[in-house]
Amino acid sequence: MTGTHFTSRFAISPAEAATFGTKELRANFLVADLFATDQINLTYSHYDRMIVGGANPVSQELRLESIKPTGTANFLDRREMIAVNIGQAGIVSVDGQRFELGHRDMIYIGMGARDVRFASVSKQEAACFYLISAPAHQAYPTTCITIGDAKRIDLGSQETSNERSIFQFVHPEGVKTCQLVVGMTTLARGSVWNTMPAHVHDRRSEAYLYFGLAENARVVHLMGEPDETRHLIVADKQAVLSPGWSIHSGSGTSNYTFIWAMAGDNVDYTDVDPVAIGDLA
Repeated sequence: MTGTHFTSRFAISPAEAATFGTKELRANFLVADLFATDQINLTYSHYDRMIVGGANPVSQELRLESIKPTGTANFLDRREMIAVNIGQAGIVSVDGQRFELGHRDMIYIGMGARDVRFASVSKQEAACFYLISAPAHQAYPTTCITIGDAKRIDLGSQETSNERSIFQFVHPEGVKTCQLVVGMTTLARGSVWNTMPAHVHDRRSEAYLYFGLAENARVVHLMGEPDETRHLIVADKQAVLSPGWSIHSGSGTSNYTFIWAMAGDNVDYTDVDPVAIGDLA
């Protein structure tokens, strides 16, 4: 089947999550089926009404269609969206204006856009777009940001197995958004840890997309309240929904890249509540 498809995820309290086994955790927090050939797959989350999804155009152009949970005639009538190309060269058309996106480039699409389409430059080397959307209250200009234009911050070290480069695509000093704050973190060869020491931020929900993993590689994603942690085993091109009450950290069987996206009450990247490693349980 082609077209736009969606599923919904209801919000889970920390007390309820603490009782879950592996199947319940995966069913509620892991999004394993984002990408399918010639489809747009969306997951509507009740955490800050964030939507995560994937568009994988191979043999045809894909048009973003409205879905019932948004309650609007067009998908972006009251929403904003970011699309990050984690595949090969692609094209995003917004109300007839074409934007070419290379590997790891992204585009911000403002509220009010009516006709959004995704395509690949080559069927043999298809684009693969990761989609993040949140409610919006103001229309900001559609803007393309290449990986070279992103704000880069190098952190960590080999000694702590977390040498990494952070690329801030959307941040308060850059492209204007209503809610969305988005970036990408790439771990250096030999480094496997992300977001450790951990933190929480009750004011914002977050989603992680892991990619760049080999077929037999995995990330052990840590979640849950700091003193009641759980884990998810995550494969390539799978995403995790992270409520504001949950930590979001992980360690891989090899290095990897992940896209982090937040929506909520503010867009301050540094507004977090740190958790000391010794307080984790």
